[in-house]
Amino acid sequence: MTHYIDVAAMQQLVSHHGLANLMEEIAECIREDFMRWGGSNQSPRTATAFGVVADVATGYPTLVSELRITTALRTAATSALAAKVLARKNSHSMALIGNGAQSEFQAIAFMTQLGISELRVFDVDRKATDKLVANLAPYASKGTLTIVRAASIREAVRGADIVTTITADKSNATILTDDLVEPGMHLNAVGGDCPGKTELQPSILLRSKVFVEYEPQTRMEGELQQMPQDFQTHALWRVLAGQQRGRDNAEQVTLFDSVGFALEDLSALRYIHALSRKLGIGSTVDLVPVLPDPKNLFACATAARPALRQAA
Repeated sequence: MTHYIDVAAMQQLVSHHGLANLMEEIAECIREDFMRWGGSNQSPRTATAFGVVADVATGYPTLVSELRITTALRTAATSALAAKVLARKNSHSMALIGNGAQSEFQAIAFMTQLGISELRVFDVDRKATDKLVANLAPYASKGTLTIVRAASIREAVRGADIVTTITADKSNATILTDDLVEPGMHLNAVGGDCPGKTELQPSILLRSKVFVEYEPQTRMEGELQQMPQDFQTHALWRVLAGQQRGRDNAEQVTLFDSVGFALEDLSALRYIHALSRKLGIGSTVDLVPVLPDPKNLFACATAARPALRQAA
């Protein structure tokens, strides 16, 4: 039997366990899997509408899951995981440029995992910012988060410890310019996530210490599209494993060129699989018939089933 997690089941998981807990625990699963980097095979991910976890020995799918909500959770979890080792200690303010589908997840992950208490938000679509502010109102009402609506990108990033760019424009855009980047900032570049789409002025990369998940993929999809092949990057997993230093000093600009990597999807899916089974959430489906006689597939195919109900 294959465990099945649809959108309704994911909503149950979020309701029961909480977004912040889900993202924090997914981040820990991602960290654990990055620590096993040397023993895994890497390849650029291919886009998919749903997630599958299969038994290595047999190929049998043990989990089929929705991947839209899960991707949002693991993207924010990875961002927070990277910022923990790259941003300045005691960072408290973050500019959030782009207030679309991923924005609330990023905000909550940084608030709960890094202690971000001030969020400066901007989007060219004011309705997107209205949506973000409304969705985060419960956190603001508790006094744990101050939300500042900025009139421009410049106003949003001025003095921020962390700047997250997560816009939706599918083009080589320049969302963040070099003159807006201050010494010591950590840049969480999330929106440049497909070929032909970038958000940062190239000169920003030249002045930053750049960290990536999997360099061959980042060169195809991330901000690295703008840089020559010999441009130096640093592997995030090496920092997490203690093999390399992250930030060198308080004045250095660090940049996480995040595009999402298949290992992170696997981390999130194995976590969702274990948690949903523990909580009894989701259902099971038969994707491969179990045959008493392996030679008699015909009997399985022609077994009596309840008649299909006719549409009214």
